Amino acid sequence: MKRSLGRKTLVLPSPTWVVGTYDAGGKANAMTAAWGGICCSKPPSVCVSLREATYTYGAIVEREAFTVNVPSAEQAKLADYFGLASGRDRDKLATAGLTATRAEHVDAPLLDEFKLNLECKLIHTLKIGLHTLFVGEILDVKAEESILNDRERPSIETLSPPIFSPGEAAYYAIGERIGPAFEMGKTFTEGEPVA
Repeated sequence: MKRSLGRKTLVLPSPTWVVGTYDAGGKANAMTAAWGGICCSKPPSVCVSLREATYTYGAIVEREAFTVNVPSAEQAKLADYFGLASGRDRDKLATAGLTATRAEHVDAPLLDEFKLNLECKLIHTLKIGLHTLFVGEILDVKAEESILNDRERPSIETLSPPIFSPGEAAYYAIGERIGPAFEMGKTFTEGEPVA
């Protein structure tokens, strides 16, 4: 039997993304966002939802660009810090000892120490309530060679990004690989009995 938990944001898991922006003065800033994901294949796009009260919100609106920087599990403390402090009050990148490099295709910073970065051009905004959904078209993906698999795609195993559990307010490491997508479910389509 299932128990009703009410209207809550309890979908598991949420990503742990660090969104990079430049403020009006050109200072690089970073903010952790868990409300986000891939939202379109063509054009390749991601979305992040932010509260208007955040410093990053205004920077995305002004610059019409942002980066998504994906930390590794070892960088979870950094990601947590970027969600606790505000760029209005301090230089978070200097405090964390991280380096920002201007993105090649958008007016936003890449965080050099993070092994996977997406350069996103703002293409849509949607005010939902407390949050505004920002849709960014991915103009480029930068990945360190060390996290690429034999198909030259980022490997979740080698990057080991942390995931966020909203109901517990906790970060987790990703577990073991359980099988290939678009293959495991073929037993249902082929009429074979399921084990």
